[in-house]
Amino acid sequence: MKTIFDPAAREELISRINSFDENSTRQWGKMNAYQMAKHCTIWNEWVLGKENHVYKQEFLGKIFGKMALKSNTKDDRPLAKKMPAGAAFTVKEKEGNLKAQKNIWAGQIAGYGHFSNPDFVHDFFGKMTKEEIGIFAYKHNDHHLRQFSV
Repeated sequence: MKTIFDPAAREELISRINSFDENSTRQWGKMNAYQMAKHCTIWNEWVLGKENHVYKQEFLGKIFGKMALKSNTKDDRPLAKKMPAGAAFTVKEKEGNLKAQKNIWAGQIAGYGHFSNPDFVHDFFGKMTKEEIGIFAYKHNDHHLRQFSV
């Protein structure tokens, strides 16, 4: 399975990020190109622990989280389309500097090469192993690049 901790997978994602632009065609969802890139930078910042985040699992996640995590990390199937973003990852502004967001995003992907965030707890899945984080982080970034045909 692909993992964001594999240098080749990171290079692939970075190459795809670099080929993405405001003319990339959205295949599903409501976000435009800028909103998607900003969403991904916020999400990666959360996983990487770059800000002081309070990690807490939601109530429904405590019931269904481990089952959903296993379903999403057991094979190479991509994430399902039209899954809702959590409120903390919703980008309301419609316009911004896409080039800057792409640069931040690519840097974050490279940053997974020295990942160290033992405090990370997914808001729905709960505590994850490093292997699960690697698989899911790859799938999340891949999901949004596929959303825009890259």
